[in-house]
Amino acid sequence: QVQLVESGGGLVQAGGSLKLSCAASGRTFSRYTMGWFRQAAGKGREFVGHINWSTGSTAYADSVKGRFTISKDNAKNTVFLQMNSLKPEDTAVYYCAATVTGTPYNYWGQGTQVTVSS
Repeated sequence: QVQLVESGGGLVQAGGSLKLSCAASGRTFSRYTMGWFRQAAGKGREFVGHINWSTGSTAYADSVKGRFTISKDNAKNTVFLQMNSLKPEDTAVYYCAATVTGTPYNYWGQGTQVTVSS
């Protein structure tokens, strides 16, 4: 069973940085894509970005492009979301997700709260 555990959320001032981690277990993830999503209060879930575990290729939502970076540590089966130049509108619960590349996301972490104060 795939397990995803996020960590690293917290409260930060606008303009600051946070780095989220997603520890993955239960599979060999070489065929997987790992995604980051977020959900602000009262809003739907929003795609933030993803990384292909095999190739390392990444893609980002326009709203975070140039500010957020996704990376991975193969040895630790961990994916990271480095968030810089944070804005109040980045405030949300951030979720890590996993899927076999090319299929819908079907594994989700419990989420970690990120709050950006103005």
